[in-house]
Amino acid sequence: MASLTFLGCGDAFSSGGRFNTCFLVEAPSAHFLIDFGASSLAALKRAGRSVRDLPLIFITHLHGDHVGGLPFLLLEASLVDKRTAPLTIAGPPGLKAHLPKLIEALFPGTELQLPFELSVLELPPDVRGEVGGVTVTPYQVEHAKPLVCTGLRFELGGKVLAYSGDTVWTPALSRLARDADLFVCDAYTFDQSTPQHLDYATLKARYGELGCKRLVLTHLGRAFLERLGAGEALEFEVAHDGLEVTF
Repeated sequence: MASLTFLGCGDAFSSGGRFNTCFLVEAPSAHFLIDFGASSLAALKRAGRSVRDLPLIFITHLHGDHVGGLPFLLLEASLVDKRTAPLTIAGPPGLKAHLPKLIEALFPGTELQLPFELSVLELPPDVRGEVGGVTVTPYQVEHAKPLVCTGLRFELGGKVLAYSGDTVWTPALSRLARDADLFVCDAYTFDQSTPQHLDYATLKARYGELGCKRLVLTHLGRAFLERLGAGEALEFEVAHDGLEVTF
């Protein structure tokens, strides 16, 4: 059995006071994070979690609410935690060039002298591979061109976890979610079409095309959260910060 904890499941604007995207996955054979948005270090500490020895972080795409917390994490690991355990950060093409720019933008003039080995890996879309003992397949989704944005499918000791990342509807979602024990999916709006995100109405209409065993919605925007607060009934589960799901 494996678990996923939603340390943060909010959108880019922290709607509803939610932290940016950051999921903690724990399984007998794996222990890693998915995405590390700008507020993720605070989310970790609020949850009483530590990444001092966490070996692996997967990134879906290079927007700040999914990757913007990495400079803070690396700075703390270097200056406060005095981390020695190796760390691997794996994500889409462009990650290697983007990370130093992100650090410089947030902490100008800072040259990190890391006391641990840092490996930054770029994962080509639609290629199944193994990173740190975790089998993962990135699927390119449609969110923000020209960035390569991905959904991620993990195989964990007989269980399959899939996450859409940020995306509109695309046929890649059917391949990503097929037979997944848990599929976590972007649902920014309730029924309003947007050029970069999915909506609940589309997911409800096309749910049969996904073929997943369990669906949990994440990345909800303000208007969607207001409808939930007013008692809107949904057919699918909805994430909240701190929710732990076993699969």
